[in-house]
Amino acid sequence: MSSDPWGRVDETGTVYVRTADGEQVVGSWQAGSPEEALAYFERKYEGLVVEIGLLEKRVKTTDLSAKDAQAAIDHIREQVDAHHAVGDLDALRVRLDKLTELVEARREERKAQRAKQSDEARKAKEALVVEAEELAQSDQWRAAGERLRALVDTWKGLPRLDRKSDDELWHRFSHARSAFSKRRKQHFAQLDAQREEARRTKERLVSEAEALSNSTDWGATAARYRELMAEWKAAGRAQREHEDDLWNRFRGAQDVFFAARSSVFAERDAEQAENLKLKEELAEEAEKLLPITDLKASRAAFRSINERWEAIGHVPRDARPKVEGRMHAVERALQEAEETEWRRTNPEARARAEGLTGQLQAAVDKLRGQIEQARAQGNNAKADKLERELEGRQALLDQALKGLQEFGG
Repeated sequence: MSSDPWGRVDETGTVYVRTADGEQVVGSWQAGSPEEALAYFERKYEGLVVEIGLLEKRVKTTDLSAKDAQAAIDHIREQVDAHHAVGDLDALRVRLDKLTELVEARREERKAQRAKQSDEARKAKEALVVEAEELAQSDQWRAAGERLRALVDTWKGLPRLDRKSDDELWHRFSHARSAFSKRRKQHFAQLDAQREEARRTKERLVSEAEALSNSTDWGATAARYRELMAEWKAAGRAQREHEDDLWNRFRGAQDVFFAARSSVFAERDAEQAENLKLKEELAEEAEKLLPITDLKASRAAFRSINERWEAIGHVPRDARPKVEGRMHAVERALQEAEETEWRRTNPEARARAEGLTGQLQAAVDKLRGQIEQARAQGNNAKADKLERELEGRQALLDQALKGLQEFGG
């Protein structure tokens, strides 16, 4: 019979291992000496020690899942419980028990981590929803639209919650975006409607202004022109492709009338000279508004200057283009600032600018063809008239092309 501290072999070749519960049969050995039997089953034990050591290292240093780790522990425990090795099996059980406790602790830690991540994702998505719902009420159409698109990208980068919570938050988020889009569409539709109404109003004012241009009832007609100007300003801006043409016609009709009145009232030259001085002072005051940095304040200041300008009356005809040109330069700067603001809030403006450019180009090309035809027919008077009309159309086209360039096209 042969033995060591943890096992023995009896005379029949049966191998035993010593445990806290007493001796347990390991197996039977008939192929060699008892020492060889103990050595064989001791190697079995060492194999279990190595296997447990490797598993302990994997659990502590890798991201082995709790499920896989527990399965490996159970597999080794089955071998230990089968008593097919000679050694301190109770010590192995203790190590397996500690390893099980570590795996369970790791499982709870990961569960808590997942819960924390889920809670953080929930809070992040709730914050996105709250911000989206606030943006849905914004009138900063461009900035709010860009921010909502950024929120969508942020949402996509966050992990999903449980289906019910995720669906509920997404429904609120999506509803806020839809509400904003609906309000923005209504706003621009209303703005377009207002500009169309302004166009119709100004068409009527132009017609009346042109009908009055040959009147010799100086006082009443001049008063009516002032009323028409007030109505013009109150009407708001028409579409850009109509505004300049309507204004040129309106102002042109007034110019015809006031030029005739000026020729009749030549004796007012002195008064007009004084008017020129006052208007030059106002033009200088207006020019101090440039460059435009505060659109709202500049618009209000220019409106005040323009009201005083209109109240002054006429200036000598030969001086008028220069002094009015100075005011028009400031007015154009204001209009360009307004158009820049408008473009920032009107994503459809580019398409309309392109359409206008095409229409004006076609009109210019048509006029050139008509001029060539009139020249060929010897109708120089008609050709000269068409040339003047071409100049106006070409100016509008140049302005439209400049506007289109501002869109990057």
